[in-house]
Amino acid sequence: MKKIVVNGCFDILHIGHLNLLRYAKSYPESYVYVLIDSDRRIKETKGYMRPIHNEYERSSLLFNLKSVDRVDVFDTEEEFVGLVKKFQPDIMIKGDDYRHKSILGEEYCKEIIFYPRMEKYSTTNIIQRIMDRT
Repeated sequence: MKKIVVNGCFDILHIGHLNLLRYAKSYPESYVYVLIDSDRRIKETKGYMRPIHNEYERSSLLFNLKSVDRVDVFDTEEEFVGLVKKFQPDIMIKGDDYRHKSILGEEYCKEIIFYPRMEKYSTTNIIQRIMDRT
């Protein structure tokens, strides 16, 4: 079995997220573990108006995708690293905007793979498009 970890906010699930998770599941005999930021953590990093969907809703949506095997919520960097260490993934998949940056938990992953981001489908852009309609 190929153990794969992916993390993010996954606030408004969109085609970029779906493509990333489908890619993660495309490895033969893969087990895809998704780690999502807690509501508190998202408010801290993205502002008081976020998240749009709470952590229960986000984790439930993700868990019901056929490309996702497990979902957990983390609240701190230390908690995230602990979850990655316990899982011992073969692969961690990150957006290509993390290339040449320090990656939390990378020391517990056999390989880091960078996936091209689809900026057109970012949650921030979707929220802005909705706000522009009003």
